Amino acid sequence: MRSTRHAREGQIFGLPEYAVKIITVVVLVLLWEFLSQTGYINPLHLPRPSILLSTLWELMIVGYPTGITVWIHIKATVWRILQGYFLAAALAIPMGLIIGRSYLLDRASNSIITFARSVATISLLPLAIAWFGVGEVSRVLLIAYGCYWAILTNTIQGVKQVDTNFINAGKMLGASRSQLFFRIILPATLPRIFAGMKIALGVGFMVIVAVEMVGTIEGLGALIQQARFYYSSNIAIDGMIFIGIFGLLISIVLDSLEGILLPWAVGLEEVER
Repeated sequence: MRSTRHAREGQIFGLPEYAVKIITVVVLVLLWEFLSQTGYINPLHLPRPSILLSTLWELMIVGYPTGITVWIHIKATVWRILQGYFLAAALAIPMGLIIGRSYLLDRASNSIITFARSVATISLLPLAIAWFGVGEVSRVLLIAYGCYWAILTNTIQGVKQVDTNFINAGKMLGASRSQLFFRIILPATLPRIFAGMKIALGVGFMVIVAVEMVGTIEGLGALIQQARFYYSSNIAIDGMIFIGIFGLLISIVLDSLEGILLPWAVGLEEVER
């Protein structure tokens, strides 16, 4: 029974899970094309997939409509995302570990963190422009701000959820503070840190679209903004598709890293099931 259950894991209707996902996407795209061709979907509002592919080709080869190819837009967006994302992680993870280990800091900062998380990152755009100007600094800092809170809160919760029995056992065996941290607390917190980084990734891609619509002609957000001036929903949708694809790819990379770095965490999830 157990071997049969494991043999069926990762399968849907007898097919590999990835194959079912691909088939689902293909079926939805074909249905979209059919409904557009038959007039059930207004092509002015939602262009059919074949038109989107044609526009995508022009974006890649000639840089329609501004002469800037989509590759330049992608490069600009990905670079800004990575800068803000890793800046947030570099600041949030150490701070979360410190706050999570201190009852006093946790209680003192709880209201401040809740307040700061409630402030929409996009609402800070005018303030960022006033302080840092319309440039890369304001864009990267806003992305970092949006990503920071998701990583921070998950890191704090991860530290607080470490089983105290493990810590007490380490102390009884004579472990030093650094050994307790690096051998028990940090490994136990890493799954929550990775969870926070995945959430932060989605936040970062939402923020990048808004910050690239102001003061720049490069980036997928800028491309979507240009589509508005040309009344081209084709370009806007292609831009959104690219953002979704790159978000998916980075999420897959994070999942792979988690599986490589934390194989014991994956095994623990299997046991809990």
